[in-house]
Amino acid sequence: MTEILFPVVLLSLLIWIGLLTLWGQFWRTDQQLNATETQLEKLPSICAVIPARNEADLLPKTLRSLFCQNYPGSFTIFLVDDQSTDGTAEIAQQTAQALNKNQQLHVITSQALPLGWSGKLWAMEQGINKAIATLEPDYLLLTDADIEHDVANLHQLVTKAEQEDLELVSLMVRLRCESFWEKFLIPAFVFFFQKLYPFRWVNNPKKLTAAAAGGCILIRTATLKRIGGMQVIRQALIDDCALAHAVKSGFTQSQDSGDRTKSQQNTIASPHSPKIWLGLSSSTHSLRPYLSLSPIWDMVARTAFTQLNYSPLLLIGTIIGMILVYIIPPLGFIVGALTGNWLVPLTGLSAWLLMSLAYLPMIRFYQCPVWLAFCLPIIALLYNLMTLDSALRYWQGRGGAWKGRVYKV
Repeated sequence: MTEILFPVVLLSLLIWIGLLTLWGQFWRTDQQLNATETQLEKLPSICAVIPARNEADLLPKTLRSLFCQNYPGSFTIFLVDDQSTDGTAEIAQQTAQALNKNQQLHVITSQALPLGWSGKLWAMEQGINKAIATLEPDYLLLTDADIEHDVANLHQLVTKAEQEDLELVSLMVRLRCESFWEKFLIPAFVFFFQKLYPFRWVNNPKKLTAAAAGGCILIRTATLKRIGGMQVIRQALIDDCALAHAVKSGFTQSQDSGDRTKSQQNTIASPHSPKIWLGLSSSTHSLRPYLSLSPIWDMVARTAFTQLNYSPLLLIGTIIGMILVYIIPPLGFIVGALTGNWLVPLTGLSAWLLMSLAYLPMIRFYQCPVWLAFCLPIIALLYNLMTLDSALRYWQGRGGAWKGRVYKV
């Protein structure tokens, strides 16, 4: 058995060596929005657009954080009440009134969801259209209703965009990491995202790799108009990355489908490609709680198969790849140790240690116990099962279920 296992364990070790040396330094946590004292010569006008569906519990904190931004320029908030049943609109207005910010808030009642749109994107489309028609801002801040923004977040985002001539700036906000299941699974969620979209490659205009985090996106209004607005991604369940790709690929509304397909197939972007930036944040937080395994499972299962383009072949390849990369190393270590063939356990242990070292920066970023870095094989197994469940939900017609809606994808 060890004769068969050794080549597989060795392959896993070689893959980890390749990932750590050649894959965009995805494991690092250094792509962060730095605090800055720089004063802008011009203060661009900004409108925040917040889609909110049954968010009455979180809005008193999250909306307050936007009202309290220290940005000295024009800043207006458009909250789209997406057919809430918990008094979301009333809570938003009460929060603004308590801070004497009534003039800064516009509450929009969402119209019925049309065919071909996801609920969140339809809400955002209405808020964006209203913001542009009313104020024609220089930038749009697209943010979720569960995000508590640091007081300087908006100023730092705008400064980053202006100084570096960026079309889009996005933050992977700090996700809630307090319960056992949050500590066990949430850092890995961000780790896997960075592995799929290395932030250094996203931030390199010479590479086409594009991604964003939907909780916090600052985009130039002119850029959003150039790509055709939210209309071009209206059915996307992974809307943030779809938006980032449309921006960075240089897609324009006038392109026909053939041109767009050709653009998406490129692997190296033009030196003059629109620039975007994605980084981590330790000061702007998501307040969305995940107190048990179930909500984290649902969050991943909602879009995991979408990420694989609903392909059974990609699903099989992903499962085999996850087993090879994450589960084979500890398996090789245990089986090799039990059989007494020390070359196998040493190879397996080496791959396991490299895997843990790669995961350790994210564990530290989320201030979790160091021993969790060695649990990545078990965590990966759970994510594998979530991905399988995502495919099953899709085949059963339950794919994309979110907040009481099931999207036909």
